[in-house]
Amino acid sequence: MKSTFTFLLLTVCFSLLSSAETIKHDFKGDATAEVFKKASGDDLWIYRFDPVDHDAKSDKRPAVVFFFGGGWNGGQVTQFEQHAKYLAARGAVTFVADYRVKSRQKTGPDACVADGKSAIRWVRKNAARFGIDPNRIAAGGGSAGGHVAATTGICDGLDDPADSDSDVSSKSNALLLFNPVYDNGPDGYGHERAKKWFPAISPAHNITKDDPPTIVFLGSKDQLIPVSTAKKFDADLRAAGVKSEVWIYDGQPHGFFNESKSKKSFLDTVLKMDAFLVSIGWLQRTADEAKLHSLLRKKPS
Repeated sequence: MKSTFTFLLLTVCFSLLSSAETIKHDFKGDATAEVFKKASGDDLWIYRFDPVDHDAKSDKRPAVVFFFGGGWNGGQVTQFEQHAKYLAARGAVTFVADYRVKSRQKTGPDACVADGKSAIRWVRKNAARFGIDPNRIAAGGGSAGGHVAATTGICDGLDDPADSDSDVSSKSNALLLFNPVYDNGPDGYGHERAKKWFPAISPAHNITKDDPPTIVFLGSKDQLIPVSTAKKFDADLRAAGVKSEVWIYDGQPHGFFNESKSKKSFLDTVLKMDAFLVSIGWLQRTADEAKLHSLLRKKPS
C-alpha cells in the first residue's frame, strides 16, 4: 500500500512538473510586468525597472534586457534582478525577460533564441512608450541566457516566424555576457542539442563587423567554457573592428558572478559592466557603489 501511494505521489509530482508553465513573478511593486509574447500555449512575461526620475514622455534612455541562465532547461527570471535594479538606479530602463525552456515548455535552444529576439524586438517596438532610445538596447545574460543575449546581437535569422512585427529589428546594440555558452560548435557547449541549427545558432561562428560592443566575464575554472574560447571570441570581435572586453577571474567556476557564489565577484563584475556602459556613452558619471551594496541579498543567519 505504501509503495503504491509513493508511486502515485511521484506520478502526480512529475505530471505537475511536466505541465509547468511560466508563472508571473511578483517583484513586490518594484517592476512593471507585461506579456511580451504568447508561445507554446504560454504567456511570456517581461519585467521593467524604471529610473526614479524617469519621464517616459520626454526621455530617450538606454535600455538593457537580461536573460537568465539554466542550460536552456530551466532557470529563474529573478537571476538578474539586482543587475536590473542597479542599472535602473544608474539611469537605464532595464528589463528581465522570461523565455521558453525545456522543463516548462518542452522546447529546444531554438525557442530560447527566438524568444530572446522577440523580447528585444518588443522593447524596440515600444521604445517611445517606455522613453527608450531604440538604438541603445543592450542584451545581457548568464550561461545559456548569455547565449540567448549573444544571439540577439550576433546571429542573423532564427527569429520567431509568428512575430507580427518582423519589420522591427531584433538586433541588440550592446552585449553584457556573463560566462556565456556562445560557442556551440562540435567542441563547444550543447552541440548535440543545438546542431540542428548550427552554425546559425552559434555566436562564435557568426562574428561580423556589424556586431555590437561586447563585454564578457569568465572564471578560469569554468568547466563549460574554456578560457581559450573567450580569448578567441574576443580576438575575433577585435579583428572585425568590434569593441570587445574580456575579463578572466582566476580560480572562479561557472556561475561565479552570482552573489550566491561570490559576493566579491558579483560586485566587481557589476562595476566593470557599469564602466563598460560608461565607455560607450550609455551611462554618465561614476558608478554608484553605495546603491550596489544596498542591493546585496542578506544571507540567512
